[in-house]
Amino acid sequence: MASLDPATLKGLSEDVLDEKLRAFANEHGAGALPALSGLAERAADRAVRRAAKRALYRLSQRGVAPAPAPPAAPVVRRGTPHAARAWLSGIDGSGSRAAWILFEGAYGGGALCSLILNDVVGITEVAGGDITKRRLEAELASLRAAQKLPWIETEPARALGLVAEALELHRQRGTSPPASFGRWQPFFAEIAPGGPPPVRASDPAFAERSVELLGLPEMAGWFLDPETVQSDALDLQEARESRLVVSDQIKAERREAILAHVIEREFTPEARRRWSRRFAVFADDQAALARHPLARGLAQRALELAGEVAAGRLRAADVSRKP
Repeated sequence: MASLDPATLKGLSEDVLDEKLRAFANEHGAGALPALSGLAERAADRAVRRAAKRALYRLSQRGVAPAPAPPAAPVVRRGTPHAARAWLSGIDGSGSRAAWILFEGAYGGGALCSLILNDVVGITEVAGGDITKRRLEAELASLRAAQKLPWIETEPARALGLVAEALELHRQRGTSPPASFGRWQPFFAEIAPGGPPPVRASDPAFAERSVELLGLPEMAGWFLDPETVQSDALDLQEARESRLVVSDQIKAERREAILAHVIEREFTPEARRRWSRRFAVFADDQAALARHPLARGLAQRALELAGEVAAGRLRAADVSRKP
């Protein structure tokens, strides 16, 4: 790189400066650009700065010019949007749960994606938009006060994985999420489905008490779809009201056979996969499931409700488990 000593130029007349810098530019061509640019911008002597600018102009007339300066960095640097926080509700009896995911990035602002995820059909509802921290805290407080199901903060990766699972369900079923999901689609483009939770070894004592969970308010909607066991409920009612004189043992065996048939028919491998996301016990094989108190309780509740529908005491729409 050619150089010039500013000290040797100090005090020279403008004519001499022009001649000296012209000769320097002719000799070094593009190699003279850094030195001339430095003089034009930073030389203490005003005459030197003017002469350097004239030399640069003459070079530009010959097609020799400095590369354009890179654009100035923005005062606020744009970040890559990422999931910063997430919240999940418990799962209701139809297999639906709410998910909130707070994305940060862009220019440091926040955008809240609110979804309803169903383990049968995928994404059923989408809402959200830009949100401030103050409004987010207010919305969370309001939600906790009104939410009937448990509502907890979770790792963002967990919530992202559940949304990816829902999108995979849409792909398998040949369906699409609501149109309003389009805004959020890019946020999930590279996210893999979360996969089932780890299954711990079951404790027989806990298994026996698991049916007690059905007495909790948030579990009131947990049962098989009564519509699918309507005929079984009628068989059960017929067995109870039969005029045939049979022993209590035979009646109990008949009720047990109906219940076992419902569990075997309704908890298919695909259904067990879905239900295992709600309770890990449903990952067990079907033989073990037929004896599990919780599975039996869910089937029994469905049979009772189907009987109430058949008797006209309940509307089928009020107890349907269809998402």
